[in-house]
Amino acid sequence: MLTPQDLEQLSQKGITIEKLQSQLDRFKSGFPYMRIKSSAVAGNGIKRLTADEEASAINRWRRYLADGGDVIKMVPASGAASRMFKALFAFLDGEASVPQPGSPVDELISNIDRTPFRAELDTTLQRINGRSLDDSLTEKRYKDIIAALIGVDGMNYGNLPKGLLSFHTYADSTRTPLEEQLVEGAQTARKADGTVRVHFTVSPAHHDLFTEKLSTVIPAMEKSLGVKYDVTLSEQKPSTDTIAANIDNTPFRDENGNLVFRPGGHGALIENLNDLDASVVFLKNIDNVTPDTRRADTVKYKEIVAGYLIEVHDKIVDYLGKLNCGAYTIDDLREMIHFMHDTLNLRNPEMKSMEDAELALYIKRKLNRPLRVCGMVKNEGEPGGGPYITYNPDGTTSPQILESNQIDKDNPEYMEMMKGATHFNPVDLVCYIKDADGNKYDLPAYVDDQAGFISSKSFHGKELKAMELPGLWNGAMSDWNTIFIEVPITTFNPVKTVNDLLRQAHQ
Repeated sequence: MLTPQDLEQLSQKGITIEKLQSQLDRFKSGFPYMRIKSSAVAGNGIKRLTADEEASAINRWRRYLADGGDVIKMVPASGAASRMFKALFAFLDGEASVPQPGSPVDELISNIDRTPFRAELDTTLQRINGRSLDDSLTEKRYKDIIAALIGVDGMNYGNLPKGLLSFHTYADSTRTPLEEQLVEGAQTARKADGTVRVHFTVSPAHHDLFTEKLSTVIPAMEKSLGVKYDVTLSEQKPSTDTIAANIDNTPFRDENGNLVFRPGGHGALIENLNDLDASVVFLKNIDNVTPDTRRADTVKYKEIVAGYLIEVHDKIVDYLGKLNCGAYTIDDLREMIHFMHDTLNLRNPEMKSMEDAELALYIKRKLNRPLRVCGMVKNEGEPGGGPYITYNPDGTTSPQILESNQIDKDNPEYMEMMKGATHFNPVDLVCYIKDADGNKYDLPAYVDDQAGFISSKSFHGKELKAMELPGLWNGAMSDWNTIFIEVPITTFNPVKTVNDLLRQAHQ
């Protein structure tokens, strides 16, 4: 039973009673697992471009930009860095004053001179304790060092957004992921007039910090790179929050009797993506960056993936033009079917029995959808979702990016598919979100609402059930046309723990 207080809370968030009830019903029913046909591998779901195809794609992308094509780079950057320092927090909370040999804290301490924040850490230690970093190391004051790095009285790295931490060292400065993303944007998404559009999604708590950092770094970056930045920020919409539930699936309330809502996960950002006014959108996680000296492959394959996207879109526009005016032949329809099979990896056995007019309408409907080309990396043990060929509600099969919690672990056939998977998703994709006439697609209309998941969480010591919306590059893009392209591992350099900054890719 909803109280007047509940109704006011829903109104403030922009959540309808029907939406609330739908979420509570979902806690009862759960989300179904995805039906999988096979894992996507090179030659079957993942395209491996030839050198000539790569060169053609790069040329097409550069021509798209030279012709005034519009593009924006979207970077989800709302994540806090706390998980990067999990081992460090545990060390601070523990009884031992010296890290265990071989532990993550021991590795960090042993390599502290290789970190990009060494100079700031030294200054912070002198401010807090009156001792330099070298003195603290000599005196084995390891907890002082870690506290200065992650504590609120020190550098506060444990509470800052990941995008604003120092990641890379240069001759006279350090750079944050935010700055590296801006540089990468200038190298891959510079429009003909010199403008580089970048959009960061941030948390409300960190919005002012991002604004301040951008105002500090943009003028110098524009001067050194010869570009003009158009940078915007947005936050996850309150209307995309999801209700928390008790174990019996009733609404979870706090000690004051208020309904408890939780962020709906990165899938909620489909609303933010939908608000962007651009034909082409680069999408990449904030922490997947490299310093200038190691970015050559990243830039090259960004252009390749984007150029291939435009080449495919060119073909779709041509086909839709013929279908819209009725100027197509049987051979044209056959060519379109081959395109759907060979390029889009989209198959429907019922197409064989369709009459020509019905077939033309069906092809038109399937081609006239948002398009994305996703880079896929060979699996070398890194975590991440995987590329699969799945069954869709309409009976078709198509490429989809799945997380492990979308796959039924009790299905032996699916487990074999997971074992045989050769690639994973580095979250590096380029999207075309306008139709052939330049009108924006309504992206929320292409979300698979069945692709979310439920997990167990806690709130002030009480257990609750939490719901995540279909992931941004998972179920939120389920009904898009999707292409997977193999890209090298050198384009994937995430920082999940602070010690990842010690990897060669970040030195």
